[in-house]
Amino acid sequence: MSGPIQKSRTQFNKLQKRLRHYVGDAIADYNMIEHGDKIMMCLSGGKDSYTLLDILINLQKTAPVDFELIAVNLDQKQPGFPGHVLPQYLESIGVPYHIIEKDTYSVVKRVIPDGQTTCSLCSRLRRGTLYGYAEEIGATKIALGHHRDDILETFFLNIFYGGKLKAMPPKLLSDDKKNIVIRPLAYCREKDIERYCAFRDFPIIPCNLCGSQENLQRQAMKVMLKTWDKQYPGRLETIFTSLQNVAPSQLADTGLFDFVGLKLGRESEGPTRAAGLGILALY
Repeated sequence: MSGPIQKSRTQFNKLQKRLRHYVGDAIADYNMIEHGDKIMMCLSGGKDSYTLLDILINLQKTAPVDFELIAVNLDQKQPGFPGHVLPQYLESIGVPYHIIEKDTYSVVKRVIPDGQTTCSLCSRLRRGTLYGYAEEIGATKIALGHHRDDILETFFLNIFYGGKLKAMPPKLLSDDKKNIVIRPLAYCREKDIERYCAFRDFPIIPCNLCGSQENLQRQAMKVMLKTWDKQYPGRLETIFTSLQNVAPSQLADTGLFDFVGLKLGRESEGPTRAAGLGILALY
């Protein structure tokens, strides 16, 4: 094997090992996957969901618990969507799958005025459809491909534009308590995922619903984080760690911590206190 090829293979092996390690840690830390779970892997055709599926397939072979994987894609009837790509890929790797066909594209285009961001409504419609299908097939967990950078972007979006301290949790119970969402890539960096996709050459399908329209607020967060990552190595890791080390008593949310009910915890005045007062009386 020639030098460049050997080097490339070594780099890929190290990258794959790192991503598998991060995914394994996230699964263990949040008890994401349990014995007998039926995992509905939501596959969009983007780099993140392809990477997650690939890693879960590998972990499935070595994990200490048995779990089932089924890939699910929502065909939103976008004009020009290459509907053959995902079925061909999934059949080639032997993963069971299902394509849900639902025309959310027309709904979004009808409701959202031209020029405005469609991502929010599109996401809600997609989530509702996928939640319903997970119940239908008896899936115990829904796996999404959000990574560490997605979580941090959402965190700062909520701070700057929503006035809230919240992000995307690695594990989430839906409001109706009928579905559990897991994000096994929660510890993984986007730049590692991009490199992994380049090595694996996945058949990426771009999202053209909004004509490659960018959510300008999220894009600003992405630029900010990338700048920090370049100028201050390790800063993003520290910020993410802070999400795992929350001190409610050091914030200001009266619903999260009982500031109103704070009471002194001093012991009652006993002999030591009285003796101290007696000494003070001598001066």
